[in-house]
This record gives sequence, structure tokens and C-alpha cells, in this order.
Amino acid sequence: MMYRIRLILLAIVAGLAISAPVACPTVLVSARAVQPQSDARRITRPVSKPYAGDLSIFEDPERDQKLQINRVMDLLKIKEGSIVADIGAGSGWFTVRAARRVTSSGIVYAVEINRDYLKHIQERAAKEKLSNIYTVLGREDDPVLPPESIDAVLILKTYHEIAQPIRLLAHLRQALRPGALVGVIDREGDGKDHGIDSRVVIEEAKEAGFALVEQYDFVKPDGMDYFLVFRVTTDSPKD
Repeated sequence: MMYRIRLILLAIVAGLAISAPVACPTVLVSARAVQPQSDARRITRPVSKPYAGDLSIFEDPERDQKLQINRVMDLLKIKEGSIVADIGAGSGWFTVRAARRVTSSGIVYAVEINRDYLKHIQERAAKEKLSNIYTVLGREDDPVLPPESIDAVLILKTYHEIAQPIRLLAHLRQALRPGALVGVIDREGDGKDHGIDSRVVIEEAKEAGFALVEQYDFVKPDGMDYFLVFRVTTDSPKD
């Protein structure tokens, strides 16, 4: 409980407005002013339009097995008490699975730029009685997370939709605790076809101050999807 209070205080210091709606998980909404930025780290490559359709598409009953999500969480060292961020949370499919694993002693931040999706996750968390889920209204270049608070991150089938991924990863780096791991699951593609070349992700992550720890291809039997694991480099660039 004391650690959770500390995280909320960190969020306030970071400039986040926090409220606790009745019968819903606590909601974190960005209140930080958007500062003018130079063109540094701005990408110009193709990016897929963020999905805004029916969320039931993410609830395939075979998805757990296809993605081997428990193995994914093992490799990201997500365990009881972990503080996890689900960036591009969509329907909350991964959010609720992570919330069950970390138990009430942990926290899962569901980060989305789509307010309707955040409302859906709030309702889902309330229905499934998962009070350790916090929803976060992120930005295209910033997940808006409390500083030095996160143990593990998963960006599941979302990287190809992030408008400014290098900037987002650079901001994310500031939210990570020492030793934190960042996972990216996506499919090979050209950026605009709801996929992104894994080599592009690795290069952009490197520019944001991350090093590739391991690369896996077990997340889909057809071999189209990949799973990349990163951690902050010891010589990360200054922002």
C-alpha cells in the first residue's frame, strides 16, 4: 500500500492529474504541457493508422496459446509485485493477464491514446475485480508514466502504429527502474501494412538508448511475428 501511494505521489510530481472514479480503476490522465521539440529523433518512415475498430478482434480464445503469453511474461521477468506497462493496451487483453500475475501487490498501467479504449479497460477491470490496473492517456511520443517506476513493458502489436517511436522510447526510458525489460511483439512489414521490419525496431530502439537483449520467434507458429527484448544501455544518450 505504501509503495502504491508513493507511485501516486511520483505521478503528481511528474505533472499528472489523478482521479479515482467510483467502481473503476484509478485513472491517470496527462496534464503536462506539450513542449515544442526539434526535429531530432522524428521519424519520417511510413506508420500504420492506429486501429480504432471493434475490440473483440483482440479476444481470440486461441490468442494465449498462439502468443505464448505466459512465456512472454516469464522472459520479461513479470512476477508478483512487478510494476508493468502495457503500451497500446487496446482491449486490455494483456493488461488483465499481467494484472493477475503481479497480484494485488503489483500494478499494471494500461497506456492508450484512444479514450474509448481506456473506458473499455476501466469497465473490464471493474468487472473482473482487478483494482491494480491504472489507465493512462498517453501521447504519440510519450507514454506519460511516473519516473523510475516500471519493471517491465510490453508493446504488443502496436509499435507499427506509434507515430514517433524513438521519442516515445526515450520518454519511456525515464520511467524505467534499473534492470527493467521492454518487450516488443510485432510482425514483419513495411510500416504502413500493420507490420514493421524487426531491424527497424532494433535501430530505433538503439537511437533511443536501448540495447537488444534477445530476439525470439515463438510467438506465432507461422514465423511472421517476432518478440524483441530490450534494456537500457549503460551509455544511453542524454535527452
